[in-house]
Formats: sequence, C-alpha cells, structure tokens
Amino acid sequence: MTDRQLIFDSVLSQIDPFNKKGVELTEATTFAGDLEWDSLTVMDFVAAIEDEFDIIITMNMQAEIETIGQLVDAVAKLKG
Repeated sequence: MTDRQLIFDSVLSQIDPFNKKGVELTEATTFAGDLEWDSLTVMDFVAAIEDEFDIIITMNMQAEIETIGQLVDAVAKLKG
C-alpha cells in the first residue's frame, strides 16, 4: 500500500463521524456539495486532520481544497 493510500484510508476514518448522511466516500466527494458540511463542521474536521497527521493546513489551502482527493494530496505534500 502506498503512503497516499494510507493517508486516504486515514482521512476516510476521520470523515466517518462527520458523515451524517452516510454519503459514499470517493476521491471526488466534495465537502460542501456532497457531504453538505457547514463552516463549523469544516473547522472541526480540519482540526481532527491536523491532529491526526501533525500538520497545519493554512486558510489559503483550505479555500482550495474541495474534494477528498485534494485533501489527501495536500496532506501528502505537507507531510513531505
């Protein structure tokens, strides 16, 4: 399994408690559209991801991340 796959699996497990609608999660799943998260949920989720991977996701990065796949790529890049 690649590092990216491990990150993807971990991100999915972090999303699970926030996935109130039981949306099927894929790389293309969007946080705002598919999961219908409000800004508070996003903030809580970002905090969970930052804790999980020991990284900081800047506000500018958050603004560009719309899908699970983009988040996985961002985490992989930040973990370097």
